[in-house]
Amino acid sequence: MTQMMFLLAGASMLAALWLGPLPEWARHQFSAHMLLHMGVVAVAAPLIAMGSAGRSWDLTERWPALFNPIVASVFELVVVWAWHAPAFHHAARTQTEFLLLEQASFLAAGLWLWLAACGGAAAARTHRAWSGVAGLLFTSIHMTLLGALFALAPRPFYSAHPGVGGLGDQHLGGSIMLLIGGASYLAGGLWLTLVGLRAGIGHRSGVA
Repeated sequence: MTQMMFLLAGASMLAALWLGPLPEWARHQFSAHMLLHMGVVAVAAPLIAMGSAGRSWDLTERWPALFNPIVASVFELVVVWAWHAPAFHHAARTQTEFLLLEQASFLAAGLWLWLAACGGAAAARTHRAWSGVAGLLFTSIHMTLLGALFALAPRPFYSAHPGVGGLGDQHLGGSIMLLIGGASYLAGGLWLTLVGLRAGIGHRSGVA
């Protein structure tokens, strides 16, 4: 029942993000773009992953080599940083097909990482706990770095493209990334740390 609630919450979040006003606002406001981005990868994706863990469509145990948290975290880094390059960011703001591709890649990267770290049955999550910690904390670090670049930059990164918000809007977008992105992945990493520590204590107690 709890898993179904997670799944419904994640799907509802995606519907609110994609069918609400944010996609249109994101064409002109960097902060709206970042709220849309963080809502997909750091809120909806983990909710859907937790709701899917251990179910028939969760492929983490069937294809464990594919769902390696370290590999998934590197893929998310490439996706996130690439879409914030000025040319790709401008394309996603101005062309619907690029916006759809951007959002689909954000969701795919987010689901891949969160399922790799937290998917599967409880025993599988315990087995992958420490690699999951590494993947989520690595993602938290690069999200924090990118968010800080936007929040502290002395000039707008996208000033060459008309219609995008100014420096204050960019600073707000960076702060959103720092707050939501950094906190979500850090919380996931700390939870998996607890899972790994409990497993280690249980193993030592069993041996003793």
